[in-house]
Amino acid sequence: MDRERIGIIGICGWGGMALNAAAVDKRIKAVATSTMYDMSRVMSKGYNDTTTKEERTKALEQLSQQRWKDAERGKPESGPVMNELKGGEPQFKVEYADYYKNPKRGFHPRAINSNGSWTATNPLSFMNFPLLTCIAEISPRPVLLIHGEKAHSRYFSETAYAAAAEPKELVIIPGANHVDLYDQVNVIPFDKLTEFFTKNLK
Repeated sequence: MDRERIGIIGICGWGGMALNAAAVDKRIKAVATSTMYDMSRVMSKGYNDTTTKEERTKALEQLSQQRWKDAERGKPESGPVMNELKGGEPQFKVEYADYYKNPKRGFHPRAINSNGSWTATNPLSFMNFPLLTCIAEISPRPVLLIHGEKAHSRYFSETAYAAAAEPKELVIIPGANHVDLYDQVNVIPFDKLTEFFTKNLK
């Protein structure tokens, strides 16, 4: 491996983690994200930062008590089954189900998002852990943020772009939703990614 030509790509939740990794690890020369999620932000503040202080406190109390229950049971409790539709869900949850429950897309019987759930206490590890605190420290190495125009999560990339230092670029894909950038090869801007890494990993 060429130690001077390390680049990373992070998709969805791994996008936020890729930015965090690039900020701390100076061996990484360029970082790109696609349909990026800031998991610490959404877990601790809810979508669009709508969680109130009272709601956060109640959630933390419940999660803390769950740890006692898990210890008494000898194994962790699972959270609710993910990506199951019962009717009336917001559009982005319908899109998630179309990806994770579809054998022609992202379904796999052993995948948590496809056929199971995270542990009930999974949010605890994110609640006080702001992933993108040091995003500006990626500079002068380049950042490329790619997001769908119609993605419910678009604000994560827009906020990250505002916080990052130059050189940086935000690419919004017209008409694309969040999961389109997981697997829709006619939508994912492979040419842009190729250009970005070819230029910055010389």
